[in-house]
Amino acid sequence: MAAFNLTTSDPSTLILLGIPGLEAAHIWISIPFSMFYIIGLFGNFMLLFVVGKEETLHKPMYLLICMLALTDIGTSTSVVPKALFIFWFNFKGITVAGCLTQMFFLHGVSIMQSAVLVTMAFDRYVAICNPLRYATILTNARIAKLGLVGLIRAVFFILPLPLLLSRLPFCANHIIPHTYCEHIAVAKMSCGDTTVNRTYSLVMAFLVIGSDLTLVALSYGLIIRAVLKISSKKAYLKALNTCTAHICVMMTSFTLFFFSTLTHRYGQRITPHVHIILANLFFLIPPMLNPIIYGVKTKELHDKVIKYICRR
Repeated sequence: MAAFNLTTSDPSTLILLGIPGLEAAHIWISIPFSMFYIIGLFGNFMLLFVVGKEETLHKPMYLLICMLALTDIGTSTSVVPKALFIFWFNFKGITVAGCLTQMFFLHGVSIMQSAVLVTMAFDRYVAICNPLRYATILTNARIAKLGLVGLIRAVFFILPLPLLLSRLPFCANHIIPHTYCEHIAVAKMSCGDTTVNRTYSLVMAFLVIGSDLTLVALSYGLIIRAVLKISSKKAYLKALNTCTAHICVMMTSFTLFFFSTLTHRYGQRITPHVHIILANLFFLIPPMLNPIIYGVKTKELHDKVIKYICRR
């Protein structure tokens, strides 16, 4: 408690409370948090290792899976280690600079992940609707360039968030009722006018995620139209099966994102600890499930992973 009071008196330090109302259960909550995080790290690093070692997997689809794995590692690592320090050691202090840096990385990597999911949808569209030109349209070099564009886009859209917040004065109360530096939670501590911050974050979220979802829906609309024209039942099922993994990943990622975002902004009747747990699940569940989904649903990758696991 002494350390808590010391940190709150320092104007350059903020306090992350963890999950308010459930402080007594922090140790128990840390058990699934740490398990999900470790499983996610193991699965994603395993995918990166297998794809890196196997030259037969050096293809656009698997490069995209590697990009998704990197974003999964980035999002969970931006949030979970600090949360576990709060749960285990009651280490709640974080500098303003550290808070803004965490905000930039966790939101930036999330936007980058959205771009990867859009590129994956385009990859499936080309594979099904234009298979003869797939190798010429989607090369490894082109995938790398699309990844770079996604990275630049993420930096361009997210960098203003911490920059705008850094210009605002903070009130005497430096307590953030959260496990990480979520943008709106930090903005609420400011004594200045946060209208620009709130408007920008809302417009940016709906613009980026809305455009990404539109592109994904367009890709799958064209895929469904092409699949319905296939007369062979075997070819029909094979075409649908190639999209199953990506659809599952999309469902887990965007469903949790929208549910967490909408309850945070409009679910005033929902208790704060429910908001915070939902927000953390967005950074825990998809990184844990994504490598499992691709490892199970992608036969070539599944066989290679099993080969390495059984070898040990």
